[in-house]
Amino acid sequence: MNARLGPVRIALDARRWHFQHGPIDLVLEAWGEDDAVRAGYERAWHRFEGMLEELVAELPRLRSPVGEATGATGVVARRMVAACLPFRSVFITPMAAVAGSVADEVLAAMVSAPGMSKAYVNNGGDISLHIAPKETFRVGVANDPRHAMRHGHAYALDGSFEVDAGLPVRGIATSGWRGRSWSLGIADSVTVLAGSAAAADAGATLIANAVNVDHPAVERAVARDVDDNTDLGNRLVTVGVGILPEDSLALALDQGAAVASDFVRRGLIWCALLTLQGAHRIAGGHARLLTSAS
Repeated sequence: MNARLGPVRIALDARRWHFQHGPIDLVLEAWGEDDAVRAGYERAWHRFEGMLEELVAELPRLRSPVGEATGATGVVARRMVAACLPFRSVFITPMAAVAGSVADEVLAAMVSAPGMSKAYVNNGGDISLHIAPKETFRVGVANDPRHAMRHGHAYALDGSFEVDAGLPVRGIATSGWRGRSWSLGIADSVTVLAGSAAAADAGATLIANAVNVDHPAVERAVARDVDDNTDLGNRLVTVGVGILPEDSLALALDQGAAVASDFVRRGLIWCALLTLQGAHRIAGGHARLLTSAS
């Protein structure tokens, strides 16, 4: 994380803003009373301005296994630890929830006063939601990150789902070996819906790790050999996945789906959509998930 360059914000259109500082890259949008929305954006910006420095100050702790990071002091750092602690039976560091925790914290500042009907903060695909009664969000899914939404420029979507105020979902996150973070697994994408973006972020990371199989088509490397700043140490991360036979593909997805179903049963997430080379699994709540674009 590079905090040397200061935070910047740019209005993308009449309602959306882009906040960026180092690796943190947010798109924000809100609906409601005009004065409330304007004030909400200002609160979000003021909260965002010093956030990267807060995280950098605690990086050594946040890159440690979550059981060793319980002394975190910053608000976002504590969100990260709290989101990851329920998953501590396997290796996970608080960094698994950093993007979702940042989104949750900025959204909390933005909607801390009344007047907004709905709002979101999208941190590179990890999304925190505010949904007032009777409101709904429709969210697109791109299984291949090359199809993602980039600051309003639409690419082809592979599917979509709806989240309304009645669902126990206020966070969405996606992980996979093709994403912006390293993965121990081979999922093209795992999209998780949970009670917060931080919880969804942690859950998606671990489910994506579990979508895995040993096969010559899978190329791996030692994490610290490909990224000096990784929190994964000497663990093997996926750097390439060739075409897999059907039995290997099914085994990898089934293993990930079993982990996702366990997380649903334990109340850690609400729903997960796992995809690999055109095949998919769904675990948990329906969320009106669609497997083809509409």
